[in-house]
Amino acid sequence: MSQVFIVLQSNEETRAIVEAIEQDNPRAKVTRQPAMVRIDAPEHLVIRRTTVEEKTGGAFDLQSLHINLVTLGGHVSEDEDELSLSWNH
Repeated sequence: MSQVFIVLQSNEETRAIVEAIEQDNPRAKVTRQPAMVRIDAPEHLVIRRTTVEEKTGGAFDLQSLHINLVTLGGHVSEDEDELSLSWNH
């Protein structure tokens, strides 16, 4: 089974993003470190704009995620509503 992952800076801006990822990806494993948060998931991981907006209580542009992005692994598919990581078979 292939793992996908995303690593974000650990700060106030990413707190709601990480909470949204945890909610939408129950099989994801979150590893918090002092300066970053790594999220691993088997096969697929999704970040939904609507879930992040629920967590922040305001509008969220998925493109702003890239400001706090450290690295990621997997095939990226992105539009204005969601960013997903997967492995093509």
